[in-house]
Amino acid sequence: MKTKFGLTGMKAFYTVWAGQVLSMLGSELTGFALGVWVFQQTGSVTKFATIIFATTLPGILLSPVAGAVVDRLNRRTAMLVSDSVSALSTLAVASLLFTSQLELWHIIVLVTATSIAETFQSVAYSASFALMVPTEKLGRANGFYQLGSAVTRVLSPLLAGVLIQFIGLKGVILVDFASFVIGVGTLLMVRMPSTTEPSDDEERSDSILRDMGEALSYLRARSGLLLVMGIFMIDNFAIGLANVAGQPLVLSFASPAVLGTVLSIASTGFIIGSIAMSAWGGPKKKINGILGFSILFGLGIMLTGIWPSAIPVCLAMMVITTSAPILFGSSEALWQAKVDLKLQGRVLSFSSMVSRSALLASYVLAGPLADKVFEPMLMEGGALADSVGRVIGVGPGRGIGFMFILFGALPMLAGVLGYLHPRLRRVDDELPDANPEAEESSPEESLEAEKDGVEVALEAVPETVPETVQETLQSEQAPVL
Repeated sequence: MKTKFGLTGMKAFYTVWAGQVLSMLGSELTGFALGVWVFQQTGSVTKFATIIFATTLPGILLSPVAGAVVDRLNRRTAMLVSDSVSALSTLAVASLLFTSQLELWHIIVLVTATSIAETFQSVAYSASFALMVPTEKLGRANGFYQLGSAVTRVLSPLLAGVLIQFIGLKGVILVDFASFVIGVGTLLMVRMPSTTEPSDDEERSDSILRDMGEALSYLRARSGLLLVMGIFMIDNFAIGLANVAGQPLVLSFASPAVLGTVLSIASTGFIIGSIAMSAWGGPKKKINGILGFSILFGLGIMLTGIWPSAIPVCLAMMVITTSAPILFGSSEALWQAKVDLKLQGRVLSFSSMVSRSALLASYVLAGPLADKVFEPMLMEGGALADSVGRVIGVGPGRGIGFMFILFGALPMLAGVLGYLHPRLRRVDDELPDANPEAEESSPEESLEAEKDGVEVALEAVPETVPETVQETLQSEQAPVL
């Protein structure tokens, strides 16, 4: 539907989605290219890791603040400001590069600024879905979101490598800036209703900390959502193992070339799962998508550790990557449908911070557990060599495999226990919908919008998958193997 104020409904969503996919792709291209530039200039892995740290930490620390701020603003306005700040940071990098003044500390400062802006943008983007999309279509909308993220992660390393060779870092940065312009342009084409009435502004607290506290109070009064958040803490803790130890596990029995092939094939699961979610929308009761696919997700992690052979490991990883978009998409749809629109920014960002903190905890623990505990126990003569070793084998990598089995059991157990818990099992029914103001379109307009969306999704799917996708899988938005 189109009004004098712009697009609304599903057409508005597809328009914003397409612009944000291009914007994310541009950001990924620049991130990849800057990483290459830093390593080529310094030859230091530590300095390269510093860039990664600078792009990651602000998003975790500032997520609750971003949620509180976004809830005070029109969601479209928050996205416009965030995209503009990211574009200005990109221009600053370009100007320093063109004048041969770019240094490592410049990059650290500017990628930190971009990371902060993208944190606000991501929160506003997620919280805007319920303003554009009818409740029953939130699952499909989140499937498109997962598809855009998956396609971006698959394409960006391949495209960046080609573009660096032909147009260099300067050209890549200009492409990134052009993608921001397109993203801002699509936002200007749509209309999003405000979640704050004028009378509310007079009563609104001036304290960001108090706003953040309201998110916690809101969740405490809704134990079903707290339990969902707990499920994702367990899921993220388990997948953190695969992020850290997946590649060493494969390298314990195969060559780097085989590793690249395994990861390349496994990464296609993100595309398959995202397309399935965007076409299907997930189960009608989103908790079934969360609990059921958490069980499947954990099963994939567990199966990855059993057999030290490329084919079964690749198939097990495919189970993880295919189920992940449906698992995460169902969760996002549930939160967007059930959380009060005026609180979605701070509540969703608080949930994200808690879940990602569990992921970081797993990153810290997985390495020492593998090196100091599990690997020694499954070497010849180790403490578990004559028990567990008789089933999964002994030698290099078998301790990591046993970790996969144990960690994979956690999401499976959480899913089973979730079905046994009445409050969690009935969360879709017990919590009222947020009653979004997204406008329903006529059947003809709805069908036309659905066709447009499917065409956009199919055009976004790459015809080929890059042979080496280690960089592809280094994303916090979805599991990495």
